[in-house]
Amino acid sequence: MTRKYTMSESTEFFDEQTLLEMVDNQLIDGNPLQVKATLMRLVMKGTPREEALQYIACALGAELMAMEAEQGPFNLERYAQFLDSLPEMPWAE
Repeated sequence: MTRKYTMSESTEFFDEQTLLEMVDNQLIDGNPLQVKATLMRLVMKGTPREEALQYIACALGAELMAMEAEQGPFNLERYAQFLDSLPEMPWAE
C-alpha cells in the first residue's frame, strides 16, 4: 500500500495554499505542459481532481526544496520526473 503524504510532510518549507496557487498558475499558463498532462493522467486513473492537484503541489514543493538545497535554478527536467512518478512520491522516502 502506498503511503499518502500530507502537504506538511512533503513540503515542510512551503505553504500548502501557496503551492496550490502556483500549480493553478502553471495550469492557466500551460507551462510547463507536464502539469496539465499529469493532472489529466491522474484524474483519468480515478484520482479525485483536488487530490491530484495536491499530488502535483507536492511534486512542486519537492522541486522547490531541491532548488533551495542546491542553491540552483528551477530544474524543469527534475520537476517533470517528479510529476511522472505521481501518485508515487519516491523523493519523500
